[in-house]
Amino acid sequence: MIMHDEKAGAGKMGAVTPLSRRSFLAGSAASLGALGLGGCVTPDGMSLAEAQKLYGPVPEEKFPIPAIDVSHVDPKYFRRTVAYDTKEARGTIIVDPGNYYVYRVEGDGTATRYGANVGRDGFRWRGDAYVGRKSEWATWTPPKEMIKRQPEAAKYARGMPGGLDNPLGARTLHLYQNGAYTLYTIYASLDAESIGNGITSGCIGLLTQDMIHLYNDTPVKTKVVVLAA
Repeated sequence: MIMHDEKAGAGKMGAVTPLSRRSFLAGSAASLGALGLGGCVTPDGMSLAEAQKLYGPVPEEKFPIPAIDVSHVDPKYFRRTVAYDTKEARGTIIVDPGNYYVYRVEGDGTATRYGANVGRDGFRWRGDAYVGRKSEWATWTPPKEMIKRQPEAAKYARGMPGGLDNPLGARTLHLYQNGAYTLYTIYASLDAESIGNGITSGCIGLLTQDMIHLYNDTPVKTKVVVLAA
C-alpha cells in the first residue's frame, strides 16, 4: 500500500503547471553558471561537451524538443551508470526522493541513475506501484483538488493537449496500484532548474531527454518502488 508522509491522499494531484512549479520552489535554484569551454570537466568526470550531447535537441519529435541548458543543472544529476546494490529485479524503477534520483536497475550490480524533481513538502509519498500505462505527449487534466487550490488551472478541466507547454511533457509513465490509477506519474520536464528540488504534488519529473531514455526501456507492468524521503 502507498503510504503518505502527510495526510492520506494529499499527494494525489498530478504534476503542477510550469508556472506553479516555479512558485513552489523554496527559492529559485541557483544557476551554476557556465561550465566553461567544451573541454572542461564537471566534478563527476563528464565533460561539458558530453553533457551537451546527452541533453541536446531532439528535432524529430512531434513537437521538436529543445536542448537543455546544462549550466542550470547540478552535474551530479546528469544521467550516469552507477554501482547499485539491490535485490529488485532488472528493469525495476526505484525513486529516491530524499536525494532527488530515479534509478533503473540493470541487474548486474549497476543502475542507470537520473536526476529528478519530486513532491514538495506535504506531497511526498512512499510505497510500491507499477507502470499501468505509457503515454507520448499525453493530455493533462488537472484533478479537482488542484483546481480548488489553483483556480487558474480550471481552464484545463477538460484537458490540455500534448505539447511543449503541457506539464506531462513528451513522455509519461502512469503509476497504478491494484488496478487503479494513483494519479501519480513519472513525467518529462524541460525545466532544468527543477531538478534536485521538491516542486510537484507528488509526481516525479526527469529532464525530457532522460525521460525518453527511461521510457524506451520501460514496459507496462514494470515495478516502481518509491523510497521514504
